Amino acid sequence: MSSTIEQYTISVPESQLRDLNNRLDLARYPDELDQAGWDLGVPLTDVQRLTSYWRHTFNWRKAEQNLNKLPHFITSIKVDGYESLRIHFLHKKSDRRGAVPLLFVHGWPGNFLEATKIIDELTSSSDEHVSFDVVAPSLPHYGFSEGSKKRGFSQEQYAETMHKLMLRLGYNEYVTQGGDWGWYVTRTISKLYPRHCKATHFNMDVGAAPALLKNPILAAEAALKPLSDREKQGISRTRWFDKEGFGYNLLQSTKPQTVGYALTDSPVALLAWIYEKLHDWTDDYPWTDEEVCTWLSIYWFSTAGPAASCRIYYEMDRSGPWGKRFTRDQLREWLPGVKIGYSHFPRDLHVLPSTWTRTLGTSVFEKEHASGGHFAAWERPADIVADVREMFGKKGGAYGVVKGRDGY
Repeated sequence: MSSTIEQYTISVPESQLRDLNNRLDLARYPDELDQAGWDLGVPLTDVQRLTSYWRHTFNWRKAEQNLNKLPHFITSIKVDGYESLRIHFLHKKSDRRGAVPLLFVHGWPGNFLEATKIIDELTSSSDEHVSFDVVAPSLPHYGFSEGSKKRGFSQEQYAETMHKLMLRLGYNEYVTQGGDWGWYVTRTISKLYPRHCKATHFNMDVGAAPALLKNPILAAEAALKPLSDREKQGISRTRWFDKEGFGYNLLQSTKPQTVGYALTDSPVALLAWIYEKLHDWTDDYPWTDEEVCTWLSIYWFSTAGPAASCRIYYEMDRSGPWGKRFTRDQLREWLPGVKIGYSHFPRDLHVLPSTWTRTLGTSVFEKEHASGGHFAAWERPADIVADVREMFGKKGGAYGVVKGRDGY
């Protein structure tokens, strides 16, 4: 396997563009009930508008040109028991010597694009704040990274891929940031490679009610301290997601191949499947049609194909002939050593009391925000930048965790 790191240029073949346009021209739409709303799914008028925009107004070559202004790279990574995969990533280094290496990990239906709103600010050099070297990959099976054809490629393999990428780039110690699958992948990195991953910042609430025997101080705080407004409102938000918004997860975690046919064959199916999440999982974020179509196109033109992005849902929690895998409960256990920080946003999917999220390990940073949802780096980039800077800054709880790199 080559350890070469190559510059990468996004270049979708004309044949794929023609194929997309042909499929959009032949789109068929279902009818719609009178007074149908978002509670039934994406409204017909929204899908028709976006389909028309994608076909007649959106210019992928222009979007491609803008994306290629970013520092793209690709390298081959092999994890134990699996084939070598070519992994695409953004890598922007600060001009400040001793900048802190930060691995940004996206989730579904996200992609590396989420990092583009924060990468310049985090790598900027100033005496007033900490600077970072930012690595923002396309996870295996996503974006312009390849995907495995073997069963059992789960969060451990995603974590191993990301860890080996950081080592390949010369970062023996680093910190991480993630939400959605980024939470699970970076959490697994912390569990598997605690001597290398020194701290992690999360923007998705995961945790469990503190138990009196395991977390006596947190249990007492949970019992005595009133909930904040975010935590109170989060009860209904969490219930809504579990009751009304979880269907995609059940399908992708049980029959990913079945939904994969629709996502691969029909750009309109892909549009509806993903746009529903962009709408429902954000805090009234004003998506433009240009943003949505760029986002969708990265999935449609992805190296492994849009169906591949669903497979992690199936593989998570499933042990088999390929090996034993961590369970979600194991990832939520107290993990000493790797410091954690949390940014809480009120319109995420599970909005939990902070005492629950602090059962994960040594919490050195926490902040509640008045607005924002699941795609925090895209919706509220200034908040993510400020929080990460504070956590790793001179007065922050994770200052100096990476040896020889304080970012100033």
